[in-house]
Amino acid sequence: DQVMDMIPGLSRQKGLTDTFAAEREFKQAEAIINSMTRKEREIPEVINGNRRLRIAAGSGTSVADVNRLLKQFVQARKLMKHVMPGGSGARGKMAKRLRSFMGA
Repeated sequence: DQVMDMIPGLSRQKGLTDTFAAEREFKQAEAIINSMTRKEREIPEVINGNRRLRIAAGSGTSVADVNRLLKQFVQARKLMKHVMPGGSGARGKMAKRLRSFMGA
């Protein structure tokens, strides 16, 4: 990465490459989500092995891609539980800090 940054013009191309990669990942996630039923989107815990295969086939991705997206969702949900307002202890303090930071 450091060598690419030193070559004129390549640092900009690296940024474009990162942008294209992020866009591709977003479109892939969108395809996976669109291949889920409403119930699967609302309650991802119902997604078993057969459903993962169907979602992967319907979205043109692999089961590993579906698993990766589901894992990211679970991690994001855990994070949100820690910052939601109304929590006690550290969770409540973090929510208050977040609200004050956001100007609420």
